[in-house]
Amino acid sequence: MKFYLTFLFLTITYLATAQQFVVSGTIKSKESGETIIGATVASGRQQTVSNDYGFYSLSLSSGVHEIVYRSLGKESASQSITLLKDTIINIELSDASATELDEVVVTTNTNARSLRSPQMSVEKLSTEEIKNIPVLLGEKDLLKTLQLLPGIKSAGEGNSGFFVRGGSSDQNLIVLDEATVYNAAHLLGFFSVFNSDAIKDVSVYKGSMPAQYGGRLSSVVDLRMNDGNNRKFAATGGIGLISSRLTLEGPIQKEKSSFLVSGRRTYADMFLKLSKDSALNNNQLYFYDLNTKTNFTLGKKDKLFISGYFGKDNFTINNAFGINWGNATGTLRWNHIFNNKLFSNTSFIYSNYNYEILINPTIPEGLSIISKIKDINLKQDFQWNINQRNNLRFGFNLIHHTIHPGEVTPNSPSGSINPKKLEDRYAYENAIYFNNNWKASDRLNLSYGLRFNAFTAIGAGQFYNVNTNGEITDTLQFGKGEVVKNYFNPEPRIAASFLLNNSSSLKFGYVRNVQNLHLISNSTSTNPTDKWVASNNFIRPEISDQFSLGYYKDLFNATYELNIESYYKALQNQIDYRNGSNITNSLDPIEQSLLFGIGRTYGLETLLKKKTGRLTGWISYTLSKSEKKIDQINNHQWYNARQDRTHDLAIVATYELNKRWTLAGTWIYYTGDAVTFPVGKYSINGITAYYYTDRNSQRMPDYHRLDVSVNVLLKKTKKFSSELSFGVYNAYGRENAYTINFRDNKDDPNTVEAVQTSLFRFIPSISYNFKIN
Repeated sequence: MKFYLTFLFLTITYLATAQQFVVSGTIKSKESGETIIGATVASGRQQTVSNDYGFYSLSLSSGVHEIVYRSLGKESASQSITLLKDTIINIELSDASATELDEVVVTTNTNARSLRSPQMSVEKLSTEEIKNIPVLLGEKDLLKTLQLLPGIKSAGEGNSGFFVRGGSSDQNLIVLDEATVYNAAHLLGFFSVFNSDAIKDVSVYKGSMPAQYGGRLSSVVDLRMNDGNNRKFAATGGIGLISSRLTLEGPIQKEKSSFLVSGRRTYADMFLKLSKDSALNNNQLYFYDLNTKTNFTLGKKDKLFISGYFGKDNFTINNAFGINWGNATGTLRWNHIFNNKLFSNTSFIYSNYNYEILINPTIPEGLSIISKIKDINLKQDFQWNINQRNNLRFGFNLIHHTIHPGEVTPNSPSGSINPKKLEDRYAYENAIYFNNNWKASDRLNLSYGLRFNAFTAIGAGQFYNVNTNGEITDTLQFGKGEVVKNYFNPEPRIAASFLLNNSSSLKFGYVRNVQNLHLISNSTSTNPTDKWVASNNFIRPEISDQFSLGYYKDLFNATYELNIESYYKALQNQIDYRNGSNITNSLDPIEQSLLFGIGRTYGLETLLKKKTGRLTGWISYTLSKSEKKIDQINNHQWYNARQDRTHDLAIVATYELNKRWTLAGTWIYYTGDAVTFPVGKYSINGITAYYYTDRNSQRMPDYHRLDVSVNVLLKKTKKFSSELSFGVYNAYGRENAYTINFRDNKDDPNTVEAVQTSLFRFIPSISYNFKIN
């Protein structure tokens, strides 16, 4: 840590003496007044990008400059200035106008991977990029689109869960307007909780996340909601096979404040009620989302944002079994511009995830099981444009975690079931950080930083020590607020880019990440009933050290983009479960079911993207390995992690046939996930028991699928547009394995047969979408 602070001080001291002036301001959409994230601001070789709130700051020497502003889907703008003092330039960019077919149409974010930027392993998506990509039942899904990119793997058939660079699903930090979303799945994982109509920007950091992010080992998915149109009323919506959605936005006070309300609901349960079969019409299966946001301009230097997300799922089977789960988040943010170099964002954030299992809810013998996790978070972030060569980001983050791991409540206090509750757990997770981007030369750019994490588990409650056999050896009692265990972990990071020529560069990165919250699950992907547990006296923080090396090339005058990255991650304090553990609904201390060890993941990722013309799209390929080594599992030898998958290939194409018709398709192939199948069986009192050997030593069958879609523009005027989307999921009807179970053969009980369950074949979809300006 001393090295980093000394290096930072010397860099700032040496370079801050240069004579320079600053051009700063805010970049907005001319049509809606929305601030634009990630717009490029360039003058010659000097360039920067607008931050998450549209603010930019560019240091230039005195003299005449031509400043160019660019952003995806917008007309570029330029400004000529004679710079003799610090200058404020607020810019509005217009939507890109319709182009003739023989002209080049830019349809992807050309700045997703800057050749000069040292930032590695970052993927960016806009809603424009995903609107034509075919998905299950026509529900546009940001998380499923991310699975088509290298290093990001689907958690299974139709599932919105994902794995990044060999990490498990709980090692992904998903934030919506800075609030953590602990379960990002609807309908048991088949849809994500993010309504694309409400989302402005998505950034994914695959392990090499900047220092302002923390708490997970594998990735950060940072989603930003639309602010709301502050110039005119607008409405966007759609009607599909299983859900409808509507977004309303407009000014509260024109140019100074705005609102956004976006809702979505499925109606599968309504069709069930039409059935004459009582076994069906007593079932419920639906979810809803509600995104809200308001913002207020308090003056030239201050802006206030208030945003929230509320989502719920309800799944009930014939009044005998049910499960409800949902997220609620809220974010209050204050932006302040101290001067043309220093920008501040202060956030107060609330996040809550909970689920409830209902068993026979209508009779006295029934019961409910509930669990939840709640965060209260204060975050202060500063961005300081020191000079032409240095841009510093620093701040702190204070989080209070409350975990309600499980509670059983009978419907009737006089029944045969006794109430039982696991003790609530509390913890503080605090961090301070800095990250500096340093332009060392015209060819070499560096980014270095440090995040210092302090995690404190506190009482009240009982905590346990467990021996190697899973037996509790000691029970420790702590009072309310009493410190159970402190963990202090520095998280250094450094990245470098070296420009080989005007069209190619090499990059290197190293980052250490620490994770103090752990998901307890019997499945590979995220389920509603998974439980979060915090580090304590027995469960230690997970730690990863990742090294990355990449080559980046623009081809054919930047029409194509080629990116090749390799990585290696060494993992400490990895968690797995004892053989035979039942952890999902157990109310026994979780410590008795856990084993700990090390892990490693490594791989090669390739992306070839065509960015311009009628035909656009990409080919992504990932070759990877993910392993663990834990005492008492597979004789302490390396074994495959559950999410290990050797090959993963995705081909994505969009073709603009003419101004009205757009064709799109995706083809996906990947080798089977690691799984444990029985290798034999024996009979005990007429009951078959299966024999298992090495964990995760077998494979599910290979998976492949073709999805196609057609989008037809029905009408387009200045004030109204509409379109129809047709699609087919799994167009050639591949019977991909969702699960494989084993049973005795009916004709020969001495023989075991495997039974494969497949979910989706030839799933058509149709949806109608509209926009009112």
